[in-house]
Amino acid sequence: MGLFDFFKKKETAPEAQEALDKGLEKTKEGFFSKLTKAVAGKSTVDDDVLDNLEEVLVTSDVGVSTTLKIIERIQERVAKDKYLSTSELNHLLRDEIQLLLAENNSNDFRNFEYGDHKPYVIMVVGVNGVGKTTTIGKLAHKLKKEGLSVVLGAADTFRAAAVDQIKLWGERVGVRVVAQAMGSDPASVAFDTLQSAVANKEDVVIIDTAGRLHNKVGLMNELGKIKNVMQKVVPNAPHEILLVLDGSTGQNAFEQCKQFTEATDVNALAITKLDGTAKGGVVIGISDQFKIPVKYIGVGEKMDDLQLFDKKEFVSSLFK
Repeated sequence: MGLFDFFKKKETAPEAQEALDKGLEKTKEGFFSKLTKAVAGKSTVDDDVLDNLEEVLVTSDVGVSTTLKIIERIQERVAKDKYLSTSELNHLLRDEIQLLLAENNSNDFRNFEYGDHKPYVIMVVGVNGVGKTTTIGKLAHKLKKEGLSVVLGAADTFRAAAVDQIKLWGERVGVRVVAQAMGSDPASVAFDTLQSAVANKEDVVIIDTAGRLHNKVGLMNELGKIKNVMQKVVPNAPHEILLVLDGSTGQNAFEQCKQFTEATDVNALAITKLDGTAKGGVVIGISDQFKIPVKYIGVGEKMDDLQLFDKKEFVSSLFK
C-alpha cells in the first residue's frame, strides 16, 4: 500500500459526477450543436460528413493533429463496415476519443499510488492567470480532507500578490505556508519549505513558482535551480511537476504546454476553468499531442471542484 492510496476510489461520488456534468455543459452544448449541423440531411457517414466533422473537432479546440488522427480512425471504421449511419457516429466518436485518451494517459488516477515518498513534493508551474494559486489551494484542501498533512511553499516571490494569495489559501484550507519577503530567492523558499516539512514529518509539499513565460533559457535555469536546491533536502524531488493550464484559452494552452515542457520535466497536467468555456476539447488534444497525463481538471469554483481526471467519466459526461 502506498502513502497516497486515498486516490483509490471505486466510483465517483454523485456530487462529483454532477459537478463534472455541469462543468462540461458549455463544451457539450457547443460541440453537439456543431455536430448536429455537420450531419444535417445525411443518412450515412460520407466524405462530406467527415469533412464537416473535421471542422467541428478543430473549432472545438481538439487541435489539428489530434483531429486528423480521429478522422483517420473513423475513416477506417467506415471503410471496414461499408455502411455507417450518422446516428452511429456519436457512439463511434465517443469510443475513438476514449481510446485515444486511454493510449495517452497510461496511468488511471483512480488506481494510482504515489509510492512511499515522504514528503511527496509537487512543484507547480504555469503562467499567471491560469488558476495556478487556486489549483494549489484546492489540491491542498483535497489532500487534507484525506487526512494528509500539507505545507505550501510561496516561491513565486516576484509578485507580492502571489505570496498573499498563497497565504490566504493556507488560512482558508488550514495548512501551513512557508514564505519570505517579496524579491527573495525562490530556491531559498523551496529549500526552507522542504526542510520544514522534513522536520515536521509532513506528507506533502506543494511549491508555487513564478508564473512568467520569459525566455526558455531563463525559465529552465530558474526552475532547474529550484529543483537542485530541493534535492539537497529530499533526493529526487520534486516527484511531480504539475503544469496548470487554463482550458478556456484554447490554442494558447497548447503553446504554453509546449513552452513549459521544453523548459522542464513536466509529468502531470491540471486543466482549469472548464466550466466557463466551450473549449473543453483542449483536454483531448493536449493529452494526445504531449503524451503527458492530465491528472486534474477544474470544473467549478467550489473548493471540491478540482477533480482527479478520469478519462472514461470525462468522455461519458461529454457524450451524455
